[in-house]
Amino acid sequence: MSNRLALATSPYLLQHADNPIDWWEWSDEAFAEAQRRDVPIMLSVGYAACHWCHVMAHESFEDPATAAQVNANFVAIKVDREERPDIDAVYMAATQAMTGQGGWPMTCFLTPIGEPFHCGTYYPPTSRHGMPGFRQLLDAVTRAWTEDGERVRGAAADIASRLASSAAAELPSAVVGEAVLDDAVAMLAGDVDATFGGFGGAPKFPPSMVLEFLLRHHERTGSAPALGLVELTCERMARGGIYDQLGGGFARYSVDAQWVVPHFEKMLYDNALLLRVYAHLARRTGSPLARRVAEETAEFLLRDLRTAEGGFASALDADTNGVEGLTYAWTPGQLAEVLTPEDAAWAAELFEVTAQGTFEHGSSTLQLPVDPDDPERWERLRTVLFAARSARPQPGRDDKVITAWNGMAIQALAEAGAAFGRLDWVAAAGAAADLLLDLHVVEGRVRRSSRDGTVGTAAGVLEDHAYLADALLALHQATGDPQRLAEATRILDLALARFADPDRPGTFFDTADDAEALLHRPREFTDNATPSGASALCNALLTASVLTEPEAGARYREAAEAGLATVGGIAGKHPRFAGHWLTAAEAMVSGPLQVALVGPVGDPEREALLAQARLLAPGGAVVVPGEPDAAGVPLLAGRPLLGSRPAAYVCRGFVCDLPATTPGDLAAQLTS
Repeated sequence: MSNRLALATSPYLLQHADNPIDWWEWSDEAFAEAQRRDVPIMLSVGYAACHWCHVMAHESFEDPATAAQVNANFVAIKVDREERPDIDAVYMAATQAMTGQGGWPMTCFLTPIGEPFHCGTYYPPTSRHGMPGFRQLLDAVTRAWTEDGERVRGAAADIASRLASSAAAELPSAVVGEAVLDDAVAMLAGDVDATFGGFGGAPKFPPSMVLEFLLRHHERTGSAPALGLVELTCERMARGGIYDQLGGGFARYSVDAQWVVPHFEKMLYDNALLLRVYAHLARRTGSPLARRVAEETAEFLLRDLRTAEGGFASALDADTNGVEGLTYAWTPGQLAEVLTPEDAAWAAELFEVTAQGTFEHGSSTLQLPVDPDDPERWERLRTVLFAARSARPQPGRDDKVITAWNGMAIQALAEAGAAFGRLDWVAAAGAAADLLLDLHVVEGRVRRSSRDGTVGTAAGVLEDHAYLADALLALHQATGDPQRLAEATRILDLALARFADPDRPGTFFDTADDAEALLHRPREFTDNATPSGASALCNALLTASVLTEPEAGARYREAAEAGLATVGGIAGKHPRFAGHWLTAAEAMVSGPLQVALVGPVGDPEREALLAQARLLAPGGAVVVPGEPDAAGVPLLAGRPLLGSRPAAYVCRGFVCDLPATTPGDLAAQLTS
């Protein structure tokens, strides 16, 4: 018999719709029920692609005895963290404060008014490895609530007060200028894994935002060490098991420091951010490996994550039929089943598939330590192996279309498509943007997500507005369409009006001023798995500042500068957690550089200039093509053809070079 979650739109919540637990969605009605019964709330937060969320569900939430205990003594609320990042942020702060760490599934016990008094993550069904069993924990919480409820409520109120004070604390303000950027590069160089790339030990996550910053720093300064860090990490990741050598795309992270064994879930946001990095690296260095990885990652997005409505699904699960990696790992015997003996032996050596294995049960993840010596044979075998793998059971797909993550994918496809001449990628990005504007913008306000063409009820948070705007700005540059710029500025103006802290210029909350009131109004300064909403907004504002009319541009620039100053105290000291902020700072120091390119569409001279501009303009620059004085495109205003010839106008800040009419002249201006 289904519970209340059967009516949810979230795939994660629907996974729990047949649990014997009497789950509620997050709602006023759930809290009212807890107050009516005078019982605590058990809040469980996770997401569809989360391996340990599935484990705890199978062990505990599907167990009738556990469910009876929960139903008798608690009101149980299930939350999809991807659908409600605001709720997740508030209670993750509580979990980290109480335990010193966080993660999912997140399990919090709350008073009937939402104040937390005990928090944790995964709990096994019975005690093991120093962790209490889940039913044992339920017993302890119930006894505390019934026997010492006044003290529990008092402690919860105190915790809530402390969390609110911590959330409201101000960071030291400082300008993020060239000296801070140099210090950040030096610190990253000291932290890098000099053998395998990346930062820190196991588990190791792709540092996409930091790589983007380092690449921009190299473009501005010519720093060989900065470029070296990017090249090392990008090559090691691309050749490791974290990268899907058959189907393209990256897994969430590597469980080891060598990028060999991934945690197999594939997230839209990781692949969008990494597509940008590899496309920009390929453009800057001409690396065939970087270009191949960018192309394969884009094709992965379009093949495996694109939805029927034209958006992009959130993730592929880590598990297949409850087994992690079942779809992706290989043994020598499995290679021999689909290849000739000679090809199987060659593929096993190429991919480092051994009898001992690198993963579980003697299986191996596929790696590609060196490029194959026979590219034609490689492509033929890769096609055969991918087809054989496609016939295996496949991981589940979380079909939620999240505004922010789709914005990341749109931006990446638009930029990479423009750089590589892939108009099909730009068209796919445009279709996804149309879906967001038509479905996710309701009565002028941005919603967080949709599924199967039905928009959800959760309000968009700051990152949704920031990345939707940034995506539209990227499409404006890729196509020259003035409507994309107008749409972007409307979203940015909405973000400035609804998310800015009126008492502290440059500070932005993650929820709107009229959003549901939680324990406190969350705001995140640092970049983590994805850029913070504030750093994403800073980047979008900075880009818009040189694409719009002077009055609006000055307002956007001022907001971007104020936002960047709020993290000046941490950007140079903790650059691993400020990568996206630092990319904005690099663009700000550079201008951002602007290239206005005028000429008729299809004119060979214009197309040659445009290709050169997109090849050589550094990250953070803007490149806009169009007719002279095109309506709604301020960057092209007052920039005529030179005689009858197409021309490119290169400006840095308020200083412009003479118009260039040949690719050689334009290259000289862009590389000077």
